[in-house]
Formats: sequence, structure tokens, C-alpha cells
Amino acid sequence: MSKLALLSVSDKTGLLPFAKALVEKHGYKLLSTGGTAKMLRDAGLPVTDVSEHTGFPEIMEGRVKTLHPLVHGGLLCRRDSHEHLEQAKKHGIALIDLVVVNLYPFEQTVAKSDCTFEDAIENIDIGGPSMLRSAAKNHAAVSVVTDPADYERVLLAMGDEEMLSKLRRELALKVFHRTAAYDAAIANYLENQVEPAAEEVLGLPRQLNINLKRAQSLRYGENPHQRAALYGSFHDNFTQLQGKELSYNNILDISSAAYLIGEFEKPTIAILKHNNPCGVGSSSGPLVDAWHNAFATDKQAPFGGIIVANRTLDGDTADAIAEIFSEVIIAPEFSPEAMAILSKKKNLRLMKAGVGLRSDTLREVRSVIGGVLVQDRDQKPIRRGDFKVVTKRQPTAAEWEALEFGWRVVRHVKSNAIVYSGSDRTLGVGAGQMSRVDSSRIAVWKAGESKLSLAGSAVASDAFFPFPDGLLAAADAGASCAIQPGGSVKDADVIAAADSRGMAMVFTGLRHFRH
Repeated sequence: MSKLALLSVSDKTGLLPFAKALVEKHGYKLLSTGGTAKMLRDAGLPVTDVSEHTGFPEIMEGRVKTLHPLVHGGLLCRRDSHEHLEQAKKHGIALIDLVVVNLYPFEQTVAKSDCTFEDAIENIDIGGPSMLRSAAKNHAAVSVVTDPADYERVLLAMGDEEMLSKLRRELALKVFHRTAAYDAAIANYLENQVEPAAEEVLGLPRQLNINLKRAQSLRYGENPHQRAALYGSFHDNFTQLQGKELSYNNILDISSAAYLIGEFEKPTIAILKHNNPCGVGSSSGPLVDAWHNAFATDKQAPFGGIIVANRTLDGDTADAIAEIFSEVIIAPEFSPEAMAILSKKKNLRLMKAGVGLRSDTLREVRSVIGGVLVQDRDQKPIRRGDFKVVTKRQPTAAEWEALEFGWRVVRHVKSNAIVYSGSDRTLGVGAGQMSRVDSSRIAVWKAGESKLSLAGSAVASDAFFPFPDGLLAAADAGASCAIQPGGSVKDADVIAAADSRGMAMVFTGLRHFRH
């Protein structure tokens, strides 16, 4: 008795040779619908329309064609159940042994800038997921294929029942992963179309649907005893040109580097270590000048660090960078001269940013006990017009540049964060201390270690100075101006302290905690 295969696909890649093999080598009869049936028939393959099989026409512009007992009964009938088989015989239900279905391209449709709500709704597949789920539920007897990449594997397994049985279970799992992701995409789209109730957090979904495909298994996590993997589309944004396989920590650092460098429009280089910038420099001229400005901040911490540039990495810059050991270098492009220099370091990971380095990630998700936290990413544009000068003295033009430079960097430094800066470079960075005064001391010490003067520098603080002591310490170190959110009950005292030292101070009204 001939076996039945039902083929109905949107993505017709590889379908024709697969269907020919089913008919000519494995004795299948083909059922199909619409454009798939036409393609098979035009290729000379015998095919029966589902409407002919069910005796019921496609109706409602094709919305109803496979939703029929003769289809789903043929898929769901248990071959090991006498009762099921008798009912199938009684109702004239032919058993279907293979289903090949991939779904309407909903995700691709809604990703188009001109997609209308009506377009989105019409690209919600109903019959496809129903057939996939029916076949996957009964995978003990039915092979189900939703990915053209699996066609060859199915053909190879057809001569070995044990192999085919194992493959069926794997393909069934793949189906439920696919339908879960499909449903999540639809739910997420519709969530964005619904006006939230007044009591809900504006812009955050009532139910969070996250369904990501594993992109890469990693050797280990932050430490060798922790298992880890990468999920999602990270590799759509970055292409690795050379070097060792990326580690868990590399990927975290690369993301942090991309967020940071996106703050700058001038030629800029940043050096990061453990997700913190240890030096950032800009240049109005060659990129190599930006490197020297960044590296001068701290010549110890960059060893084994991450380097990111927002311009094509040229030979001169590569030659300067090559003097130290680095884990990863990221840039939009690498010149042939740079590649020739850096390719000598075989383990050095070179990452090309495929879509530019300004990240468009709008949300951050972090795991907590029993769930996840979701927040908007801290990416509000920095505009001088939003700031308020609170001291008697206004910043000079050079001080404004230094204040803005420090403020761009400080929100990428772990709290408590203090950054001393000039107009085109960091001079000292203090990160992650429990006391803001301690962060300032570290930043001052780092500047001293690098023999950098803080005289006339700007000091940036990610949160307010709770008491005048932190500001006075910065003044003692040489800072002539300060930028901070403001908002302390002691603001008046801090402002008075700044005035007493002749400092200019700017309140931004924005805090930049980073835990």
C-alpha cells in the first residue's frame, strides 16, 4: 500500500528533489495545496490536491483548506490502536505518514517598514501549525519536516526504521520549538499594537515571550566550571575575522564595547576590561591619536582587554595596538595593512561590526531568582540643553567638552562610578566601589600611576554627591568642573562647596547606576 506525504510550504527551497525522491525511490503518493501543488505538477510529479482528497474545496481565500478530519485524522491516528484504525477505516480516513510544512513568513512580513496591520494578520498561519502539531504529537508513526535543511536526513533514514524513529522524535521537538517561536512572534507583535491599560508599565509587555535559538555552544561560562551557550542573533551583528573561539566573557565585553563606542561621533577608541572602560580617547585627526589618548589613561589594565574603534582600523593604529596583548579588537572595517599586522597574532580575535557600532537594543533582560527583570536600556541622548549649571561660574567652552566627554563614558562604568576627563580623553576611571569617595580615590590614583595631570579636568559622577566631601576631594585632585545628576538633600551644601573652590558644576537630572 502506498504511503501518503502531505507537502505544503512557503519556502520551496530544495522541495522538488526531495519530492522526486519520495515518489521515485520510496513509493510515496503526494498530497499538496496551492502553489506547492502547482510547482510539483509542473515538474511532472503526480500530486493530489488536498481539496480533492477531502472532497471539500479551499474556501475563504485559502484560510480553510487543510483543517479537515480527513487530514488531521490521517495524522493523529495511532497505528498501534485497533480502535483508531477501525475508526479511520469506517470514516474513509487515509493515513498520512509524512508532513512537510513551513509556515507563512510572519516574522519577515512584520519586519518590513511598510507592513500594515492587515498584512500581518493575513500572514498568521493557522493550518500549517495545526498540521505540524498533529504530526509531531504522533511522531511515533509520522515523520514531520519544517526545515528544508532536514530533507536529506529524512531520506537517508527511510531505509532504517530505528534511525527513522530516533529522527522523528528529534524532528517533533524541532516542530514545537518552531511553533513556540512563531506564536511568540505573533504575540509580541500584537502586544505592540494594543494600547496598554493605564495601570500597566508603559511599553513593557504583560507577558514576556522570549524564544531564541542556540547560536553557539561555549567552552564554559564566566569560569571553567560553569556551562554556557549563546542564544539569539549576536552573530548577525558581528563577524569574526580571525582568532580563537569567542568566550562567554568576550561576548559580554564586546556588547559593552559596542554600547560605549556608540556614544561618540569623532574618531574614537575605547579599551575595556571586565565590562568597564579603562581608557577612552577621541581625535580630530588620525585614529592612532585616539588610541594614544585612550591608552594613556591606564597602561596596566588594558593587558588582555577589549579594544573597540568607531572607524576603519588602519595600519598605523594596528601597529600601535599590536605592542600590547589584547583579547579582542572590534571595528567597522580593518584595512589590508591592519590585517597584515594583526594576523601575526593568531589567537587575537578580530571582530567586524556588520551593522555599525551604535546598538539599537531597547531592552535589557537579567535573570533573578524565580524570573527576570526587564528594563529600557540607558541610552537617552546627551544634550547640553538638558543640563543645568548650578554654580556661580559657568563652564568654559573647553570645560563643556570635557564634561560631556566624561558624562558619555561614566554611564558605561559600574557603580559607584567616577570619571576624570579632558575634552578628548579619560584621565582616570574609578569603578564599582561601595563608596563614591573610594571610586574617586582610585581614579585619582590611576591618573597618578599614568603620570596624567588632573589640573583643569572635569569630574563625572554617575549619581549625586551625597555630601560635599566627594566634590572637595575632586577639587583637591585638580578638577575645575563637575557633572552629576543632582538630587541629594545636601545639594545646597555641595553647590556651596563648588562655589568656594571656584568650580563650575552641572546637574543633568539623570542618574546612571550600572549594577
